[in-house]
Amino acid sequence: MAKSDLSIDILGTKITISTDEDPQYLNKLLEKYRQTIDNVKRVSSLKDPLKLAVLTGFLLCDDLEKAEQKSKGPGAESPHSEESGEAELLTAGIISRLEEALEISSGAEIKFEVNPAVLYKLKNTVKNYDWGSPEWIPALVGEKNLSRIPWAELWMGVNPAAPSFVILNENEKTSPGKTPAALPLSELIDSEKEIFLGKEIAQDYGTLPFLFKVLAAAKPLSIQAHPNREQALEGFERENRAGIPLDAPNRNYRNPNHKPEIICALEPFAALCGFRKKPEIVFLIEILSQSSEGVLEAGFENLISALGEENENPYKAFLSSLYSLGSEVRQALGPFIKTQVQLLEKDFPEYLNEWKLCSYLAGLYPGDIGIIAPLYLNIVELAPGEAMYLPAGVFHSYIYGLGMELMADSDNVLRGGLTPKHVDSTELLEILNFSEYIPEILKIPESAPSWYSYPSPAPEFTLSVMRGEGNLISYPETGSSIVFITQGSAVITEPESGTEMIVSKGESVYIPAGENRRVIVSGNFTAYAASVPCKSS
Repeated sequence: MAKSDLSIDILGTKITISTDEDPQYLNKLLEKYRQTIDNVKRVSSLKDPLKLAVLTGFLLCDDLEKAEQKSKGPGAESPHSEESGEAELLTAGIISRLEEALEISSGAEIKFEVNPAVLYKLKNTVKNYDWGSPEWIPALVGEKNLSRIPWAELWMGVNPAAPSFVILNENEKTSPGKTPAALPLSELIDSEKEIFLGKEIAQDYGTLPFLFKVLAAAKPLSIQAHPNREQALEGFERENRAGIPLDAPNRNYRNPNHKPEIICALEPFAALCGFRKKPEIVFLIEILSQSSEGVLEAGFENLISALGEENENPYKAFLSSLYSLGSEVRQALGPFIKTQVQLLEKDFPEYLNEWKLCSYLAGLYPGDIGIIAPLYLNIVELAPGEAMYLPAGVFHSYIYGLGMELMADSDNVLRGGLTPKHVDSTELLEILNFSEYIPEILKIPESAPSWYSYPSPAPEFTLSVMRGEGNLISYPETGSSIVFITQGSAVITEPESGTEMIVSKGESVYIPAGENRRVIVSGNFTAYAASVPCKSS
C-alpha cells in the first residue's frame, strides 16, 4: 500500500507525517486536533504554543479514555472505580489548572541567592474534592473558576502532594503568557536548611513541619480521627511490611507523623467534634427509636445497651455496635429519620439542630451509619475569628464553612462515616480517644492587640491573626512562617536588607527564620500566620 504524506502546520510548527493510513482519515484527525486547539484557546487564556499543544493532547487523551470505557458497555467500571468520583474531580482540576502548572515549570533556568532576609511570595496549589465550593476560595484569591470544579483546599507548605512554589523575582520582566521564575518551597528550604528553618527546627524536623490550608467545606467532610505520633509510626511501618502501596485506597497511614490541627473560621463554620456525655447520647437515641420497628428497633436497642456496658468503655462498645449494624438496618435508617424529623422537631425543639442535621446527612449519604453522628458528637459552631484545636484521637467532621486550617504536615486519616472512601472501623477503634470531649472555643480577646496567637500545644505550629489599621506592626515570630492575607493589603518590609513587598488579599508570603531579623508590616488588612515556635522563645 502506498504511503500518504500529510503536511501539518499548527501553532507555527510545520511537520510532515508519512503513513499507510488513508489521506481522508488523516485529514479528519487533523481537523479534530485543530478544533480541539480552537476550543482550548476560546476557554483559556493560553497563548504559548507549547502549552496549547500539551493541554490539547491531555484533553484528547481524556476523550480516548472515556471512549474506551463506553465501549465496555453499560455499567462498566474502570480499574479505579472505588474512587471514581474523586478521580474525575482531580482530573478536571488538573485540566483547569494546567496553565498555571506549565507557567511555573516552563520558566528559564532558576538561579537564586540564599538570603534569609528576603521575603518570598508564594504560588499555592488547589486541591479539588467534591465537598468543596466552586466559589469561596476563588473569590478569596481573586481568580476565576470557569470550570466550576469545587475548590476544597488551598495548600501552603512543602507537602509533595500539593507543594507551594516561591516566586523568586516578582518584578522580573517576562514574555507574554509567562510568570516569573519559581521553584518548590521545599527546594529553597533544602538549599540551606539551617538558614531558612533555623538550627533547632532543621535538626528536629529537617523541613517545614506544618501544612497551612484555606478550607472550603460546602458539604460535610467524612467523620474522622487522626493518630498520635506513636500510632502513626507503628501503623506506617505495619502497612509497609504488608506491602500496601502508599497511594492505595485502603492505605490508612501514608507517613509516620501525627496530625494535630487547629481550624479558625473566616465565615460562620459548623463542625461535629468529640463525644457527648453518655446520658445525653442515650436520651437522643431513645427519642429517635420511639417509633421504630423490626430490625431497626433491634438495632437501636443494641446501641443503647452498648452505652450501658460496664466491662468495656461504653463509647467504644457503642461504636463497635454501630459498625456491626447489618445492611438492612443501615438502609432503613435514613428513610426512618426522614419520616420522623418533623415530629421530633415539634416534640423536642431543644434539639432542633440535631434533627435537622441528621435529616440533611441522610439525604447526602443514605445507608451510611454516620448520619446519626449528630446524636453522639457535639455540634460546634464557630463565629468568624473563633478557632478550635483538635488533638489526636478526637472524632470529628467539618460540616460547613470557610476557614484557615493549620496542622502538622501529615495526611494520616482514619475515616468512620459520611464518605464513599475506605472505612477501616477496626483500625479506627484502635486510635480513637474514647472519652467525653467538648472542644474549647478559642476566641480573640475583645481588647486584642494587632497580633494574637491562638493557644495550642502542638510543637510544630502556631496559628496567629494579625490586623493592621494603618499602623506599623513589628512581626513577632522568629521561626519560619507563612502569612496569608484574607482582607485588604499589607506592605511587608525587612528594613536591614531593604526588601519590601506588597501582599494583597488572597496572596501569601514565606518569611524565613531569623532570631535577629526585623520585619515590619503596615497597611489596612487582616492576615493569618502559620509559624514554627522556637524552643528558646
